[in-house]
Amino acid sequence: MKNKKILVIGLGVSGISCIKALHKLGAVIYAYDESPKEKLYEKLQELSSIQAEYFFGSSDIDNIPMDELDFAIKSPGIKYEVPIVVKLIEKSIKIISDVEAAYMVTEASFISITGTNGKTTTTTLIGEIIKESGRNCKLTGNIGFGIFDDAMNSKKGDVLIAEVSSFQLAGTYDYKPQISVMTNITPDHMDYHHTMENYVEAKFKNVINQDENDCAILNYEDEIIRDYSPNIRAKKIFFSSERVLDIGIFVLDGKMVYKNEKNTIFIINTRDIFIPGKHNLENAMAAAGAAIALGTDVETIAKVLKEFKGVEHRLEFCGEYNNVKFYNDSKGTNPDASIKAVQGIEKPIVLIAGGYDKKSQYDEFIQSFDNKVKALVLLGQTADDIEKCARSYGFTNIYKVQNMDEAVKKCFELSEEGDNVVLSPACASWGMYPNYEVRGRDFKERVKYYGGSSTQSR
Repeated sequence: MKNKKILVIGLGVSGISCIKALHKLGAVIYAYDESPKEKLYEKLQELSSIQAEYFFGSSDIDNIPMDELDFAIKSPGIKYEVPIVVKLIEKSIKIISDVEAAYMVTEASFISITGTNGKTTTTTLIGEIIKESGRNCKLTGNIGFGIFDDAMNSKKGDVLIAEVSSFQLAGTYDYKPQISVMTNITPDHMDYHHTMENYVEAKFKNVINQDENDCAILNYEDEIIRDYSPNIRAKKIFFSSERVLDIGIFVLDGKMVYKNEKNTIFIINTRDIFIPGKHNLENAMAAAGAAIALGTDVETIAKVLKEFKGVEHRLEFCGEYNNVKFYNDSKGTNPDASIKAVQGIEKPIVLIAGGYDKKSQYDEFIQSFDNKVKALVLLGQTADDIEKCARSYGFTNIYKVQNMDEAVKKCFELSEEGDNVVLSPACASWGMYPNYEVRGRDFKERVKYYGGSSTQSR
């Protein structure tokens, strides 16, 4: 990329990582952000030692020397309809994601994990297993501080374990991971992709360039993935939490096993997997499949599955007060993820939900309550939509609040001994918080504050 003229769109985590990597590669850097310069002071200070030309706001778009650009790298969350991207498309300038850029500049191996839900837990589990095996690896993609810079700082023999979103995959062309993982596909991000077909197409870019030298770890119980699988040229390892497979990873007499053409290999007793719930069993199977494809021994896999305590913001236990347990599932950013949270926690549940409107449907979410949810506390942009849907199914014990402080306070008022209070919003955090992590930490801080005013269980 030396002397290539490249435009970076967006000065978030991904954009800053790209600028740092492009600087090391000797590229000519242009950067654009829709925010005014004054709001980006800290980020620009972080990049002050790097030679780049910056443009801000819609009025500055025409000042960008687009006719000189070789290509542009777009931050994943920026939609294709925004003016800067529309103009690039009109001028036939290639727009790639940070994942594609990372693939272009490294000889490290990629384990690439995508799916609507389970990505972060599966990615983190794989990282723990590979680290335990003694190999040099790094968690990256949606985890960490930018995949492009991580790729730049990696070498042949290293393993980049990348959680990749549909946003990132949509901007890939040649990306070809050695090992891919597909956890599941359910409707999400319709505000970005507009149609389910577009969303599915983006997800399958995780496997589309793989060949017979690569390996794909696939959820057999996901109909979309199963139906698409004949199109995948990579070696396939299916996993199933519901049936015995001819070849693949499944449960047999309470044991997780891997069956290949020759043997059935015991991995772990399912009761010994520390993180609870069927969805986490599937995450464990997916992680085991990726580790097996990399050549990791089953003893190492079992050791990590026994010891792994879960991921922050994913059904994270955060305290018990007056015999009421509190769980932070802020990573539940779509209805399907929150359905899994409801299924994974014992009743009765006081549930906090609501947030940014991604044009999701909430019928299956409400139906999953199945007499487990006793009260619903709603906040954010989608509160009215979720309330309307809940009432249409006869669920009426609903409380609407303005912010997380009010939500947690209301949950302390509503909950009784033996209840479980769960934050699982079924929506993104945008509009109220910069990301789900900040939302989850706010919840935990509020729980600790109000819990400290009550009698803590011993």
